[in-house]
Amino acid sequence: MQAEDFRAWLSAISGMSGAQRAEALAALEKAGAVAAVAEAGAWAKKPGRRSRREDALGTTSLERVAAQGCPHCAGREIVGWGRSDGLLRFRCKSCGRTFNALTKTPMAHLRKKEKWLDHARAMIEGKSLAKTAQLCGVHPTTAFRWRHRFLRAPAVNKPRSLSGVVEADETFVLESFKGRWSDLPRAARKRGGKARHPGPYQDNIPVLVARDRKGATFDAVLPQVDWASIGAALAGVVTQDNHLIGDGGRPTAAFARRAGIPFHAVLAPGKPAPEAPHLHLNNVNAYHSRLNQWLGRFNGVATKNLPNYLGWRRALEAWGDKLEPPNWIRGAIGNGPYQQLAL
Repeated sequence: MQAEDFRAWLSAISGMSGAQRAEALAALEKAGAVAAVAEAGAWAKKPGRRSRREDALGTTSLERVAAQGCPHCAGREIVGWGRSDGLLRFRCKSCGRTFNALTKTPMAHLRKKEKWLDHARAMIEGKSLAKTAQLCGVHPTTAFRWRHRFLRAPAVNKPRSLSGVVEADETFVLESFKGRWSDLPRAARKRGGKARHPGPYQDNIPVLVARDRKGATFDAVLPQVDWASIGAALAGVVTQDNHLIGDGGRPTAAFARRAGIPFHAVLAPGKPAPEAPHLHLNNVNAYHSRLNQWLGRFNGVATKNLPNYLGWRRALEAWGDKLEPPNWIRGAIGNGPYQQLAL
């Protein structure tokens, strides 16, 4: 910035409102953090340093630290502090502690970082554990453990709120005890099996999906289909500023009525009324179809791991045309497409 522009900007500060000054301070703080980590990255690349290898996560380390600051105290005064195990290390001037991009994330202490891109590619393609293990050159048990470490952050990386018109409906996933070898409450099924009855039955696990017209998707595994469970899941996500569309089910309608949210019942999904063509459930029903078809490749998903698989599918769609292995790793350490999480 030129000196004249800077002086003009300073003179305008006195006319700013309190909210504008707070926003300006936040922007300056973020810019300072970005400059600090960029300087740390440049320091690590200077010729003559003991180790000239690139950071194992590429630019992801710098992006993570610039976005989150210190994982211990959220401080923003950060300097480079060498490297360890192939990762750049940083030191926080506020608390004096050192850290890297994986500190306090689900990926911390996970080894063989050089194979993470292959594992991320396998997850994007939805490969089986056997094929993933073969691609990465690791044991299937390791591939399974990596899969769920990679999914721990996407499982909670959901939009904090939905905008405008929101479609909400439940779908059902067959209960599964996959991976459990003893004390089964029923006889084991092979390759997933089929439900004895459709809809809300004891063998079916309800999954609520709420989706706005911009494509932001929120989902949750419900303990049961009633207004209290739906209200606990959607609290703060769908508010009085939204228009909620449902299929006319009593639980969703009761939640909307108690929360004071405008509710529209569509009794014939896929066939909006001519006088209100925007009131339909086509988006959420299409998402249900893609979700259930995609889950079919796993021949049953253990119910205890179902939130991880919901996060997996949600991340696949949220990344869109940016779906590539480096971004998948960004999501695994908390820089997901919906928001940046401090894990």
